[in-house]
Amino acid sequence: MIYHMHDFQKAVMMPLRFTAEAGHLMLRHPLNPLGYTPAGRAMAAACEIFEAGTRHYQKPAFGLTSTEIDGEIVAVHEDVVARLPFGQLKRFVRAGDETGALGHPRLLIVAPLSGHFATLLRDTVRAMLPDHDVYITDWRDAARVPLRDGAFDLDDYIDYLLDFLRIIGPGSHALAVCQPSVPLLAAVAFLSAAGDPVTPRSMTLMGGPIDTRINPTTPNELAKSHSLDWFERTVIQRVPAPNPGFMRRVYPGFVQLSGFMTMNLDNHVGAHMRLYQNLLRGDGDGADQHRAFYNEYRAVMDLPAEYYLQTVQRVFQEHQLAVGTFHHRDTLIEPSAITACALMTVEGAKDDISGVGQTKAAQDLCSALPAAMRAHWEQPDVGHYGVFNGRRWRSDIAPRIKAFINRHHG
Repeated sequence: MIYHMHDFQKAVMMPLRFTAEAGHLMLRHPLNPLGYTPAGRAMAAACEIFEAGTRHYQKPAFGLTSTEIDGEIVAVHEDVVARLPFGQLKRFVRAGDETGALGHPRLLIVAPLSGHFATLLRDTVRAMLPDHDVYITDWRDAARVPLRDGAFDLDDYIDYLLDFLRIIGPGSHALAVCQPSVPLLAAVAFLSAAGDPVTPRSMTLMGGPIDTRINPTTPNELAKSHSLDWFERTVIQRVPAPNPGFMRRVYPGFVQLSGFMTMNLDNHVGAHMRLYQNLLRGDGDGADQHRAFYNEYRAVMDLPAEYYLQTVQRVFQEHQLAVGTFHHRDTLIEPSAITACALMTVEGAKDDISGVGQTKAAQDLCSALPAAMRAHWEQPDVGHYGVFNGRRWRSDIAPRIKAFINRHHG
């Protein structure tokens, strides 16, 4: 019912949104003298903010068309290496490196399946492209997956990672951002126990919920304070027509987005007030930065209900990986089986999604690794988003990850 009400509200607001968009375009037209007056700028700013707040945001593009290698600008194009019902493996192919001729480490970036598209990691990919042959998990909006393609749960997620690592081949490296830290650690432990040659040479876990009993955050407390039945009754919805995934049970992306925005409501209100002031002053750079962030942030996708509920139960309520009861299919996952894959953990000192210490817990679980194959970095003064995006990511975190990968690549 929530999903239908959301779609109904969007439909009702559509004429008003078109009106606001038309008003904004008219007031910002260079030949309209009203647009140069304080009142005109105020009306144009109000129209833009209203239109942006009622728009349906589509999946953004990565838009990474070039990178710089050894001082030279090199063209980049995207190639879908493998396509599965709920996600695809995408490679960012650099000109001249189609067959891996540059010899750079092959890196699988595991994007979170937690409401936003993989393009949220655009800055992550951009920073790694000059020195790595980059692949990424590009998850699909569950509302776009027909019922005939079956279900998708946490075990399927791990199977996808195993398939992708086998496609990339032996000698690769893996990096997980946020939620996929758990399934990536499970996948690497599974491969290690089997002695599989596609076990990555290194694994970097960033801001992930390995053990949410440590410094629990607001989302962690929410998961613990409600039963699984409550989540199923309250937030799980069926996809309405005319979506291709009609009648599929999902956790809607707009519910996740509203939760994230409510957690930091003051910050979001302040950001929109600053946008309004920037538009009044004619500060185009400030307005462009705001638009770029929120165009990405508001673009959300639905999650398969099976995957979402299993993640809540197994990761946030029962802490199965941390307490040693996590199974993949019928196999017990034992991180202590990891002996040949180096481990780096990264945390943000101000992370309000995955508290400090939750990702570092993987270091204790991977007890068989020698000290020389471990690294941990806690970045001061950054929150969850800053761990993988922004100035601190580019200047402080990414160089450390690159050095770690290079150290364990040979």
